[in-house]
Amino acid sequence: MLRATCFTPSLSRGCCPLLVLILRIPSVQRLHRRSVSSFRGYHTSFLPVKGIQERRLILAEHNRYLCTMPLAAKQSPASPSENLSKKAKKKAIQQSPEAVLKQKLDMCSRDGNVLEALRLYDEAKRNGVQLSQYHYNVLLYVCSLSEGATESSPNPGLSRGFDIFKQMIVDKVVPNEATFTNGARLAVAKDDPEMAFDMVKQMRAFGIQPKLRSYGPALFGFCKKGDAEKAYEVDAHMVESEVVPEEPELTALLKVSMDTKNADKVYETLQRLRDLVRQVSKSSFDMIEEWFNSEAAAKAGVKKWDVKKIRDGVVSVGGGWHGQGWLGTGKWNVTRTEMDENGVCKCCKEKLVCIDINPVETENFAASLTRLACEREVKASFNQFQEWLARHGPFDAVIDGANMGLVNQRNLNFFQLNNIVNRCRQISPSKRLPLVILHKSRVHGGPATYPKNRALLEKWKNAGALYATPPGSNDDWYWLYAAVSCRCLLLTNDEMRDHLFQLLGNSFFPRWKEKHQVRISVSRENGLKLHMPPPYSIVIQESEDGTWHVPMSVEDDLQTSRQWLCARRSKTH
Repeated sequence: MLRATCFTPSLSRGCCPLLVLILRIPSVQRLHRRSVSSFRGYHTSFLPVKGIQERRLILAEHNRYLCTMPLAAKQSPASPSENLSKKAKKKAIQQSPEAVLKQKLDMCSRDGNVLEALRLYDEAKRNGVQLSQYHYNVLLYVCSLSEGATESSPNPGLSRGFDIFKQMIVDKVVPNEATFTNGARLAVAKDDPEMAFDMVKQMRAFGIQPKLRSYGPALFGFCKKGDAEKAYEVDAHMVESEVVPEEPELTALLKVSMDTKNADKVYETLQRLRDLVRQVSKSSFDMIEEWFNSEAAAKAGVKKWDVKKIRDGVVSVGGGWHGQGWLGTGKWNVTRTEMDENGVCKCCKEKLVCIDINPVETENFAASLTRLACEREVKASFNQFQEWLARHGPFDAVIDGANMGLVNQRNLNFFQLNNIVNRCRQISPSKRLPLVILHKSRVHGGPATYPKNRALLEKWKNAGALYATPPGSNDDWYWLYAAVSCRCLLLTNDEMRDHLFQLLGNSFFPRWKEKHQVRISVSRENGLKLHMPPPYSIVIQESEDGTWHVPMSVEDDLQTSRQWLCARRSKTH
């Protein structure tokens, strides 16, 4: 087993070899001859001079220039890198042994070709190619793709993978997070989650912060073996390292807790799913349903509890859960159901709650949003927008202009956008125009140049209800910040799932989005329809009497009705 102590103490960052191209610097004599030849067309015998004196002056100037040429060449010799064109440099780098090896290993990684990757590694070692951190990481990754070896089918990837790992340390190539993660994957492929966990622990010795993917091999490995206690140990290490689990990790913990009939851990994991995931996938949904139908679930819980304590607990967390354990005893009634438009369960008739958002959380989120936007946008431009918003706001609604004007349209439809603006104004408490945010290119080009659209834009601009984001900016930051800072509705069909929104985290943003996003649908039958935020929170909810409601995630709940799991005791307190 590899330990931190097995690594060379004098380990230092290895430098990737650079290809040195040696070019012969032109000699002074060659430069002198080239300089003389360039003046032959202006020989003094061919110049139309009037007298001997003028001829001598011209010849003297000519000789002075030629004499300074070699001197300048000697003072500022041309380096090989200067003589070599950028294109030639790039080609030389691409054709270097290290670069060629990188390209071939990338192909092996793409195709999962372990044998070819090992052949390339052996060939590189024989030819003296110096491997970099990247080379080693790809090799380890490809080896980790191997299935476990059997007597009839030995696996060279697993046996060679650890040898390559050791060779990396011998070569004094500093490992990074990817190195240890691939090492952990190798260990699990060898059916050794303990070694995989040890790999994660070794990261601290190198000052490396583990990532979520670093813990996956060990956690899933222990869960697969049914070793719940070791899985909980890995989970505790994740919490200590401030690594937030996602649904796959939590579902694995839920499954191993169910298999070991650990009701308290099942309860804890359900609360974490509520907090971090909110709406579960179909596989998790099925697993939770299986739990509530089990004998272990029927035995879990208390017959009597302090009603006031439970109620106070619900109030203290903003509603939707109390977190004080299973309530009641006996078999659960488990039903797949739906909610009506008011959030009333069609099975048990209980009304789900709308979980409050703390105003302090909103302020902190706005500050975090500003920081992230200024890091990725031109700070002066975003600060200018903040000042403009302070002068013209607050608004009751903010419209993502491009998104709304393009719903079911090929080009930005200002007629449709204007309809949305008017509908927003009708439902606005202040009856003022909403803020429309468009990129400057959409304000000055394309359909915006048509007279009617130009007049409409001028109307919004004069009313202080239009902001054009500058060239090169991402208008997502602008409309999101405006809606958060004004604490108002946001009209957009953007699902807000890309990298930009992932930066905002899974704690506050999904809750804010659920309570503030207004979406639209356009059809011939119903025309333009606004879909307001639901009057209840679409999240796992735990009632004061111990009833649970679990929502299944869907791609588009405007098109597909959402399924809920309703689990309640046959007898309540």
